[in-house]
Amino acid sequence: MDLNEVQQLMTSGERNLVLLESLIPASERFYVWCYDQYGGFIATSCPEPERDTLEQAFQILGGTEKLVSYARQSDNTRPQIIGSPIAMQWALSYESERSRRLVFVIGPVFYTLPTDHQLRVALSPFTRSLENAAWASALIRLLPNLPVMSYAVFTRYTIMVHNMLTGQQLGLDALRPEAKQTDQIHPGSEGQTRDRNKIYLAERAMLQMVRNGDINYYNVLQNSVRLSPGVPIQGQDPLRQMKTSNIVFTTLVCRAAMEGGLSPEIAYPLGDSYIQAVEDCHDSGELSALAHAMYHDFIYRVHHLRVNPNYSHAIRKCCDYIELSLDRKIRTADLAALVGYTEYYLTEKFKKETGQSVSSYIRYAKVEHAKALLESTDLSIRELSERLAFNTVNYFIQCFRDTTGYTPAQYRKKVRKT
Repeated sequence: MDLNEVQQLMTSGERNLVLLESLIPASERFYVWCYDQYGGFIATSCPEPERDTLEQAFQILGGTEKLVSYARQSDNTRPQIIGSPIAMQWALSYESERSRRLVFVIGPVFYTLPTDHQLRVALSPFTRSLENAAWASALIRLLPNLPVMSYAVFTRYTIMVHNMLTGQQLGLDALRPEAKQTDQIHPGSEGQTRDRNKIYLAERAMLQMVRNGDINYYNVLQNSVRLSPGVPIQGQDPLRQMKTSNIVFTTLVCRAAMEGGLSPEIAYPLGDSYIQAVEDCHDSGELSALAHAMYHDFIYRVHHLRVNPNYSHAIRKCCDYIELSLDRKIRTADLAALVGYTEYYLTEKFKKETGQSVSSYIRYAKVEHAKALLESTDLSIRELSERLAFNTVNYFIQCFRDTTGYTPAQYRKKVRKT
């Protein structure tokens, strides 16, 4: 790359940084950095004296290596959130869909602010040289000024910045696992206040998804993550606290899976293997990926147990498609095309194997998911109806009453008293 090309890249990077800064409210403290695809620093919105210290943090804690790997993934069209051994997070995005010569880094942020002591302990493996010891001391002095925001807020900014840079129109589901990214399950909240009743209801719904083997779990899981800051105890360092939260989370999910029918002979060793993997982690990003993989694994094991083993492969495939598509209108024609049957043959085969018509099965699945959302969220009845793609609110209420014997409002009142 010649000097002129480097200068053009720097000009482009600085111009985009100005645009990105205009999108971020002054009350939200985090910065945007611009690197070339080889990890070479170009520009940042971060002021001095934080600039040098935080740029060093990105390098020393493995961010540069992850950035270079991200830039090489030419088939990846999504942003990516990365972690570190001290639970500091960044998000990566690229310049445009056609060019990956510039990579933009958003951050760093903490989801919960560590204490001075926790940060010293977490940084101790990186302070063997005098130069790194000086950097670690500078980072600790910056601690009160480091950005702290919940995972939910950080992901919204990540998607917003990525869309502005690339021209894409991604939603928050761009960070779902189906998009080759891994949902981040973190101890983090919108604020310091813990509404324990809401947390309890959300966690109960989250574990009920495991008991039911409900593979359409994303919204319920995210609501629980948004409300709860994890286990409210102080570990030796931020990474230790995340490990503690993940171990508790794994234990709860393992028990819920057994209540859903998973054999203890399978559930206990599986849970133990995930807990050991948690202990072996040295990076907060890896912990987040592991937590999601564990939750996903247990739910799918219960799901496969609860789906009638006498169902044919085609009908099981239709049932899975329905469970994953509750937020849209599901047509029999789509299911027939999925398995290569005619609509008539599918409807006959579906009724014979499940004992229900396709439409009845879909309504029942939507009502079951509505029950979980009524327990765990404050969405209005109209919002629930729209989210589950019912034609009208009245039709949603009718279907819910026919299935449960209660209106949605009556059901919510009932479960929140128990």
